[in-house]
Amino acid sequence: MTDPLSLAAGAARVELAPEVGGAIAHFTFDGMDVLRPTSVEARAAGDVRGHACYPLVPYSNRIANAHVVVAGRRHELVRNFGDHPHSIHGVGWQRPWRVTARAAASALLALEHTAAGPDARAWPWPFRTTQWFGLSAGRDSAVLTARLAVANTGDTPFPFGLGFHPFFPRTAATALDFHAGAVWENDGTQLPVRRVPVPDEWRAGLLRARRGTTIDNVFADWSGAAKLSDPAWPFGIEIAADRAAGFLVVYAPPDRDFVAVEPVTHMTDAFNRAERGESGTGARILAAGSAFACTIRISARTRS
Repeated sequence: MTDPLSLAAGAARVELAPEVGGAIAHFTFDGMDVLRPTSVEARAAGDVRGHACYPLVPYSNRIANAHVVVAGRRHELVRNFGDHPHSIHGVGWQRPWRVTARAAASALLALEHTAAGPDARAWPWPFRTTQWFGLSAGRDSAVLTARLAVANTGDTPFPFGLGFHPFFPRTAATALDFHAGAVWENDGTQLPVRRVPVPDEWRAGLLRARRGTTIDNVFADWSGAAKLSDPAWPFGIEIAADRAAGFLVVYAPPDRDFVAVEPVTHMTDAFNRAERGESGTGARILAAGSAFACTIRISARTRS
């Protein structure tokens, strides 16, 4: 384990773990956790899934059966999540990132993917990706801004997507509030199979309505804003994303102390669905030499 990269602004603190998938290790305000804290054990083991947040690049969530079809050509991908049948979350979360710039309250991380040799099975097209983090704070609030960008460094267009995977503390009393037009129901391997309107009981309180079951769904037509609240917290938490992230994934296993609220640019398995002619998947194509970015803000605001 290497020393964390620390950012500070007022009473806000952030620790980054560039070598562990470009992850965030901690985000606190007035000594209280805004993101789920990373345990000493997870830090020592380099367990990125035990960290507070990690980047999703060049795609989010699952690609069905670890292959992607583009312009009629099938590309086999490595299964990068144990014995799970699908590839998941891209390559950024499983690679060390470099620190390319830093200041007291900001930092820039970078990762080069050459798509050469064995790396071609992770993603067959080369790209460069960066994460910029900026921390600000006032007397009653703290804001962490994260900007994730990807640039096509090859000569061939490829499908792509971006996202963030932040984990937040959760108790039995934690409430999650957001607006979305629809939700995708999943099969047994968490691939979407049916788009339906968000059930009324979920709109009234998703975490409460689904407390006894695992939530792991992608929501479409998301407004770009979500709120978390808990009577035990001294502040409320707000998540805001720019228009690029039109989908939201919520992951909350039962009897665990966290909920993941993930702004992403596309739905699960978007590239294969788009290749089959489906619309509204969020799939995008990145031309050679082009770049794309998305930004989120995670805020803690003291209740008045």
